[in-house]
Amino acid sequence: MESPTGHQHGRTGSRNRDRVAVLGVDDQPIFLDVAREVVAATPGFEWVGGAVSGADALDAVTRLSPALVLLDVHMPEMDGIETARRISESHPDTVVVLISVEDSTGIAPDAMTSGAAALVRKQEFCPGMLRRLWETHGAAA
Repeated sequence: MESPTGHQHGRTGSRNRDRVAVLGVDDQPIFLDVAREVVAATPGFEWVGGAVSGADALDAVTRLSPALVLLDVHMPEMDGIETARRISESHPDTVVVLISVEDSTGIAPDAMTSGAAALVRKQEFCPGMLRRLWETHGAAA
C-alpha cells in the first residue's frame, strides 16, 4: 500500500502494481549513480539501494527483498555470474539481470547457467530497456 507521500508500506521488495523495487550492484560507483538515475526516471520503479560487491549484494538482497537486481558481471572477489547463481538459489523470486560493458559473446555461456533472466550492455541501459526487461522477465512472475 502506498502512503499519500508516495512511499510504499510493507515489504520493500513486494511485487505490486505500483512499484518494482530495484537493487543495483556494481563495484564502480559511477554506474550505480547512472542506474539509480535510470530507475528514478522510469515510472513504476523504485531504487532501494546499491551494493559494491557480490558479498554486499547477497546481504542487500536478504535485507531489502528487491524484486529486480541489476548486477555487474565483472567485479573483484565474487563476480556477477557467481553472485547471480547464489541470489537465484536463495531468492528464486528475485529477477536478476546481468549488466556488462562488454559484448555478450564471451559472457553468454556462463550467464545462461547463472539463473540470471537476461544479460544487457551498460551502454544500452535506459528507462525503456528497464521497462522491457521487467515486462519480459518479471511482471508475470
